[in-house]
Amino acid sequence: MKNIAIIGAGGFGREVKMLIDQINNQSKEYNLLGYYADGVTPSTLINGYPVLGPIENLNKVDEELFVVAAIGLPSLKKKLLSIIDNPFISYATLIHPNVIIGSDDVTIGEGSIICAGSIITVNINIGRHVIFNLGCTVGHDTIIEDYCSFMPSVNVSGEVKIKQSVYVGTGAKIINQLEIGENTIVGAGAVVYKSLPANCTAVGIPAKPVKFHD
Repeated sequence: MKNIAIIGAGGFGREVKMLIDQINNQSKEYNLLGYYADGVTPSTLINGYPVLGPIENLNKVDEELFVVAAIGLPSLKKKLLSIIDNPFISYATLIHPNVIIGSDDVTIGEGSIICAGSIITVNINIGRHVIFNLGCTVGHDTIIEDYCSFMPSVNVSGEVKIKQSVYVGTGAKIINQLEIGENTIVGAGAVVYKSLPANCTAVGIPAKPVKFHD
């Protein structure tokens, strides 16, 4: 079994602990050691597992350890992972046993998390440290770059390109043959009919940018 720790001890961190439990119910793959989280007292127990220290302590680990970032906000996830430069650290890709993934040309990058009920079809490229929360779907010929996060019940149609560090809120829908610019936030329940530029927040039906940010 591989030793693994979860970066982040909030609500999604606890859900990732559940995901690891469910993977292990199928085959004993991971030995969960606990959580690394800033601002939480070390040794605090969270759903039965201890907080092992702040995230920077991962650079002090002196034996092989897999980690996974249970952090929904792409900008924070990217920033925290950038401080880890320990050669003993590797990134686990966690896929719930009931996820449906097509057998034709699907790639999923290291550190990505795909939760229960999701469907990934065919000819899809998913980058590193991407999160698909419960019940998401991704259609054919879609490209999703690193650090993106999709909240529960997001539907991405075919031939969509989603650039780095995009956040898509619960229940949003992205129509086919569109592009979402990097660092953009799509609000919960939005329906994206037209491509969106980088660095904006878009909400509504149809989704329109309501503000821009750095």
